Amino acid sequence: MNEPRTIPLRPRDRLFAAVTLVLAVLLLPVGFVRHPGRARELACRWALGMRFPAEDLTGLTDGAMAAFTAARTEALWRHGQLVGLTSGYRDPQVQQRMFDEEVRRSGSPASARMLVLPPAESGHVKGIALDVRPREGARWLEEHGARYDLYRVYDNEWWHFEHRPDRRGTPLPRRPHPGVNPMAENGDQV
Repeated sequence: MNEPRTIPLRPRDRLFAAVTLVLAVLLLPVGFVRHPGRARELACRWALGMRFPAEDLTGLTDGAMAAFTAARTEALWRHGQLVGLTSGYRDPQVQQRMFDEEVRRSGSPASARMLVLPPAESGHVKGIALDVRPREGARWLEEHGARYDLYRVYDNEWWHFEHRPDRRGTPLPRRPHPGVNPMAENGDQV
């Protein structure tokens, strides 16, 4: 993920992943009874819901929701990796408030755009952006996410991914930060 050094897993992260996987295994029979064809997905969703109880997937587009669900199901069952969501869809007013706060904190709209976009430009408002956790889950998603049309978009945000089905498995050229217009030449800012 273009990081200068790798941060080792903390022992508690390994423990959380192991406990979540055990919970998923224990929930698998219930998932099979509820929906035989989606038992692994259901057991994964329930186990991750216990690990990350504050997650809110509402407001994501149907495509983004399906892609994220499929990716995190594979991550857990095939690789024992947790992928949680810290932020998905945002209401335009919430995004505007975040942008305004960053303008106040950083001193200008241009510097604020390095971290937060205004609502009209935000993938969160469109329901296609996912801020994930933990860092190991983001690493997994960066490596495997293209299969689900989920791509890391910015160099300065290891946690931010967007659902882009138009890319069909071809990674996006990553931008240094949100304030760089992808259509501008030579990395000119908007």
